[in-house]
Amino acid sequence: MLKLENMKAISLDLDDTLWPVWPTIARAEQALHDWLVLNAPLTAAMYASPHALREIRDAVGRQRPDLAHDMTALRCESIRLALSSAGDDPQLAAPAFDVFIAERHNVTFFPDALPALEFLAARYPLVSVTNGNAELSRVGLAPFFVASVAALKVGVSKPDPRIFQAAAEAVGVQAHEVLHVGDDAVMDVLGVQDAGMQAVWINREQAAWPHAGRPHLEVLDLGVLVDVLG
Repeated sequence: MLKLENMKAISLDLDDTLWPVWPTIARAEQALHDWLVLNAPLTAAMYASPHALREIRDAVGRQRPDLAHDMTALRCESIRLALSSAGDDPQLAAPAFDVFIAERHNVTFFPDALPALEFLAARYPLVSVTNGNAELSRVGLAPFFVASVAALKVGVSKPDPRIFQAAAEAVGVQAHEVLHVGDDAVMDVLGVQDAGMQAVWINREQAAWPHAGRPHLEVLDLGVLVDVLG
């Protein structure tokens, strides 16, 4: 059960909490492939589908665990490797990534996201916590948040408790005074609890809870959380 009297701030995950991430990534990968067709045709031919580009990104992730916390560096390195392997200019990696990341920020919010953020931001300082490379300013959410914490800047990824501790510090409160909201059972609940925070699991798919310890609260969407806090 939530202890509302302890709450002084709220941290929120971004991908799959405020918007569905995989349709966004799919569009970004398609935009990247379309750009490669025009500017790096050898690479576009070797990696003939956006899915193939994702496969090389995943392969680079396995080969470069040092980049696990930095999705931007991981994506850039995978594009550079694809260009080099195909015989195109690897220096095209930077402009190619610019195309990808621009579309990656073209998100479609869940219907409950913006009304909930407006409600929550009027009552608590909000801080975002993400393993991804979405920026609040580029998706239009900066006015709702007082701080943002990203794995690529902190140097560790969720569920490492240190990233949640950094979020608490960013809004000037203790970890036990933060309520974290996110969709991933491990990243946004178990890791959060290890950091001493309360955790709300956004379970949009109504999946069964897969672990022994449970979140402090499980909700279908952010609208339900607003009702609880209201």
